[in-house]
Amino acid sequence: MPEVAVDALPLLGSVVRFRGRDWVVADREEGLLRLRPLAGGEGASLLLHPLLVERLPGEALSPSRFPPPSPEAPPAGDQALRLFLGAARLLLRDGVAPLRSLARVPVHPRPYQLVPLLMALRLSPVRLLIADDVGVGKTIEAGLVVRELLESKEARRVAVLVPPHLLEQWTVELSEKLGLEATPISPATLGRLERNLPHGRSPYAHFPVQVISIDFVKGPRHRPLFLQDAPDLVVVDEAHGAVGGPKGEGQQRYELVRALAEDRDRHLLLLTATPHSGIPEAFARLLGLLDPEFATWDLAQLEEERRARLARHFVQRTRKDVLAAWEGGRLFPERLVWHRTYRLSPAHHRLYEGAYRYATGLVRSGEALEAPRRRMRWWAALALLRAVMSSPQAALAALERRGARAQEEEALLAYASQVYEASDLPPDDEVPLSLVALAEELEVKDRPLRELRRLAEALTPEADAKLQGLFPLVEGLLQEGHAPVVWCHYVDTAEYVGRALRERFPHLHVAVVTGRMDGELRRQAIEELMAQSPRVLVATDCVSEGINLQRGFSAAVHYDLPWNPNRLEQREGRVDRYGQPKPQVVAVRYRGEDNPVDRAVVEVLLRKAEEIRAALGVHVPVPEEEAYVVERMVRRLFYGKGEQLPLFGEGEGAEGAWALDAERERQNRTRFAQRALKPEEAMEALREVDAVLGDPQAVERFTLDALQRLGVAYRPLGEGVYEVPLKALREAGAFPESVLALLSRQEAFRFAFRDPPPEGAAFLGRNHPLVAALARRAFEGALAGREGLGRWGAFRTLGVERATYLLLLRPRYLLSLGEEVLGEEVIPLGLTSEGLLPPEEARRLLDLPPAADVPPAEARAHLERALRLYGERQGEVRAFLEARAQEVQEAHRRVRRAARMRVGEVRVRPVEADLLGVRILLPHRG
Repeated sequence: MPEVAVDALPLLGSVVRFRGRDWVVADREEGLLRLRPLAGGEGASLLLHPLLVERLPGEALSPSRFPPPSPEAPPAGDQALRLFLGAARLLLRDGVAPLRSLARVPVHPRPYQLVPLLMALRLSPVRLLIADDVGVGKTIEAGLVVRELLESKEARRVAVLVPPHLLEQWTVELSEKLGLEATPISPATLGRLERNLPHGRSPYAHFPVQVISIDFVKGPRHRPLFLQDAPDLVVVDEAHGAVGGPKGEGQQRYELVRALAEDRDRHLLLLTATPHSGIPEAFARLLGLLDPEFATWDLAQLEEERRARLARHFVQRTRKDVLAAWEGGRLFPERLVWHRTYRLSPAHHRLYEGAYRYATGLVRSGEALEAPRRRMRWWAALALLRAVMSSPQAALAALERRGARAQEEEALLAYASQVYEASDLPPDDEVPLSLVALAEELEVKDRPLRELRRLAEALTPEADAKLQGLFPLVEGLLQEGHAPVVWCHYVDTAEYVGRALRERFPHLHVAVVTGRMDGELRRQAIEELMAQSPRVLVATDCVSEGINLQRGFSAAVHYDLPWNPNRLEQREGRVDRYGQPKPQVVAVRYRGEDNPVDRAVVEVLLRKAEEIRAALGVHVPVPEEEAYVVERMVRRLFYGKGEQLPLFGEGEGAEGAWALDAERERQNRTRFAQRALKPEEAMEALREVDAVLGDPQAVERFTLDALQRLGVAYRPLGEGVYEVPLKALREAGAFPESVLALLSRQEAFRFAFRDPPPEGAAFLGRNHPLVAALARRAFEGALAGREGLGRWGAFRTLGVERATYLLLLRPRYLLSLGEEVLGEEVIPLGLTSEGLLPPEEARRLLDLPPAADVPPAEARAHLERALRLYGERQGEVRAFLEARAQEVQEAHRRVRRAARMRVGEVRVRPVEADLLGVRILLPHRG
């Protein structure tokens, strides 16, 4: 199809008539026009090719304009006119404020969450390492950068590279928190996606927002095509896992990301909560992705100029940093750690002793073997012992099921990571059957295993002191108002615990979520449980990565303590994070008082991790010697009760490496503390956005007034929370069923206007479907003159000395950022017979309350006069809009100003303005 000359296309921001309806030309891209309804909103936007329009009879585009208010329409009351103005602002999606992304996201970010975005706007291209602490909100921070670059057309497409188990989480969060509909790309989705693509086009070149399994595209089969068609903006989550370990682990991930980074025009965001813990060489490689020169620097000896240069690309803050410098008060919950114990019952003690004797014999029988085969016996012994101590159900699973015989050494060694819970691999919650099968093969006589099965079968729930001790723990947490997550290591244990909780507490809503469910089923089960009360979630570690639980749960009970402190932090971080409405969360470290596995091994690691966290305010992962640490566990457990080796052997280096990592973390956090941006800069940027789009208070006033006008009764519950019956919303007939279905699964919908909202309430921001539906209804109702709504009104007030006309304008501007984009706002223009009022005076008069109404005939006469004056003073109006465009331009330049930024390229110019409405103020003499 022939191309259409750009000059022949309608001007961006102009109003056109098409198919009997007025539209705004919202975008021009690759010869296509995106038309947006003149009334506002994005729901009915359409894309069309100008050549097709030219060749279809009766479908030509023609110039049009927004009609002015008509004197024939009846005047509106004060509340109705304010609803119209509020709706017009809330329907803006292409705002003129410097942070354009905030016009389209469903969240209202905290000032500290704007820091990465403000840093990104001062870089070209954007190369940023976001390393804030776990639970601070890196997804929102990175998502705002992504949305901003897309909205300003500084990026066209984005790919988020994630570990496979985080694919679904990112897809959901991009939609729910950032309003971006992402396409997940993985082995499970590729075939379906390719069937629906244009011939010869790859998914990497086609979809604007992609979430991709990094392990899927890192290999030789998919990597070349991805690199060929990779988007111009790439986000790498868990970036520390993409820079390689000491033995070459992650090398393919690193080569992939390094190849992407070699394109110096590509925007690159790296996200990790642990950027420099572990291996200095890996941290250097990570920094080298931002700029190859960074990888060559000695970070311990940086002069100030280099430190400042690197700091422009690197943001990392603990929760303490955020609260002390940015927010004050409470933003994150306080984590209370409870240590609770149980003592083995006689039946459980007999099972443990039998398993321990068997495991010890298995380990010692391999002493003369070569190291790889000796370690295989270690893993088998640990796997069996761990299953026995988890639950009788897990013990039976280990002793009764049969896995495929694994003959190859490498196949058996692959199970090692399953035993010590490697942090860089997805959690595995099944009993490692091949290892237990190996144990049986190595045993000459089967009698010990048969005896263990008998002992496991004899351990009933009533005789299981571990299970019985859980009940008062859960009951106590529920009585204190907590909804707990009970973490189990194995699926069999989780199902066993879930059944027991249901039997013990018939009134309790219990869901069991394990790795035997796919991601969507897990998410659905958790969402359904969160609508119930009281509730308990029993889960395995498949939930510890990928699903945030802070909105529905506030306690973590470790029924099975993990053998890796990194996993413990991941579990507790599901509830201890930004958005947790409770001031305190509880973490219960539950262990056997006379269980040697817990007492002699796990507690040492966990307490060491807790000491480091308390000292630094941040979790520092166990070093890469995780496998080594567990080998020391084996030696401590199985080599003599009186001669047990210390967990960290003298001179072995594991404890020293961990301590070194902690010290390196402390030094780097001091050296690279974010100093470039001050809280007042972020607050000013946020105020500028709120002034254009409406702050949370404006959203609250509009929403409550609109509900009241519809006759929908809401009830304040305190702490800024309101409740409205869903039945009342349905009976109002104002909302599509798709909107109502999103609100609540209960009879009443509770909501608040601050983010994060209080417990049990949903956040209603300007982009929430309910608010958007109310705004569309009010705006379209005013245009049609329905339900007492209207576009003009006349009032007598004590605040003016002569007739004053406030004209509500919706100007459109062309903003040259990365490319030319459309910007809009709603502003009052004050006009009298003597000329235009100063903008600040017009804004002040807009808030004046009416003292009396004006007779209709007099009101119509004043409207006609206001429209006449507006037409006569178009030169002054144009000068007013030019001045406003300069203000907008300076605001954009201010947030982008930095040594390397091409600030002079930012240009703003007005296109035209719609006259939305008129508020007539007359002196009140009464």
